[in-house]
Amino acid sequence: MNPTSIFLSQAHLSRRKSLIAFFWLTLSFLIAVIFPAVGSAASSPKITQTITSHGARLLFLQAPSIPIIDLAIEIDAGSRWDPVGKEGLASMTAGMLFRGLRATQMQPALNEQALGRIWADLALERSGGAGQDRTSLRFRFLSDPEVRAPATDWIGRVLAHPAFDAEILAREQARAVAGLKDALNRPQTLASRALWQAMYPEHAYGRNESIESLSAIAQGDLQGFHRQFWRPDRITVVIVGDLSAQHAQDLAEKVLAPLAERQTAGISAAADPSASEMPAVLAPVRLAREGRRVDIEHTASQSHIWMGLPMLARHERHEFFTLMVANHILGGGGFTSRLTQEVREKRGLSYSVFSAISPLAQPGPFLVGLQTQRERSQEALEVVRATLEAYVRDGPTDEEIEAAKKNLLGGFALRLDSNRKLLETLAQMGFYRMPLNYLDSWTEAVSLVTKEDIRVILQQRLVLSRLSTVVVAGGAATESR
Repeated sequence: MNPTSIFLSQAHLSRRKSLIAFFWLTLSFLIAVIFPAVGSAASSPKITQTITSHGARLLFLQAPSIPIIDLAIEIDAGSRWDPVGKEGLASMTAGMLFRGLRATQMQPALNEQALGRIWADLALERSGGAGQDRTSLRFRFLSDPEVRAPATDWIGRVLAHPAFDAEILAREQARAVAGLKDALNRPQTLASRALWQAMYPEHAYGRNESIESLSAIAQGDLQGFHRQFWRPDRITVVIVGDLSAQHAQDLAEKVLAPLAERQTAGISAAADPSASEMPAVLAPVRLAREGRRVDIEHTASQSHIWMGLPMLARHERHEFFTLMVANHILGGGGFTSRLTQEVREKRGLSYSVFSAISPLAQPGPFLVGLQTQRERSQEALEVVRATLEAYVRDGPTDEEIEAAKKNLLGGFALRLDSNRKLLETLAQMGFYRMPLNYLDSWTEAVSLVTKEDIRVILQQRLVLSRLSTVVVAGGAATESR
């Protein structure tokens, strides 16, 4: 029997236990749908926060209703840390995580197929990806100690010792390039990419993956990025599930131990030549004095219009709640919003129009998006612009504020009606260093927003001369200021 077979036989559950695990996962899903974890805003979740011995932040919420553990690993290793010319490195690093393990002094290497069989035998669900600010990993497995112990071991090893196999990297690069080529034919993709470039011309938020940047990523780049940014002191661990606080602490410590051991063994970013290409600090977001106008030629039957400007960082808590209510009135409230009334209901210019705020670690954008007939693009732009101007100038009505608050407060419980929704909320809270009473104070913060608050912040933040606009499916590709 080869070392891999011995290792698998020692680490795996039996097939019978695997079937039992699958049964419980399926049953747990049904229970979660019928008996959600949080039934109302009144039942505030009891969140605890600690710092692990490795310097990571741990948020824990006990949820004993189903025998499941939901685990989130949030790493300050998003695409904003991609080196210039190798955009896509953060995403590729996260995507290669489950593609095999390298050998260590104590454990043999495992290829992609062997690792996949381990996940299947444990009935362990996993996913991951990189956004602009963070790499986010998700795991779900049974809380039974016979599953929890090996699952924790494997997750820890995957975090610390991914293989980053060169052949698999070539395969994944080819897949990513093919996907990007396909996406670049879509008007929505073109509009979104162009808008972010226009809003953030001198910042990492404005850089996009390209065929060239994806093709330039080498095995050493993955290793260097992983060593520099995948460290316990850059990690937030979130656990929601059927276990005690002490067991949650033990689980987090065990998951992070291999990463910490790798650091103390002297494997640092400085030891890898590719690390010199990685940014050490991020440039601040500089607000442009004037927005840009970009027109992109396309064969689409409809024009795709996107507008936006940098507006809000996630730590700006008071401003967040004010802008959330303001945005709900403007374009985030569905058929009752101003933009829908002016663009769709009164003029039939678009089936759907929306506005949104997307707060990030550094000021994230305010966005407006819609589709319209090509020949009516300019009319739609003028209506949107006039609606924004009136809203910034006059603010909302008392009736609009009352309706928005009622809608937001009424839907609050739906944000927390499953363990997975709780996990996502806590992951955001932990990564962005939001206060533990965020959920407890949410309804009060929304209720306290006033008409004057909205009027003042709109005039301060929604400066329309700084609004960038992208129109896809117009004339020839141009750009203007």
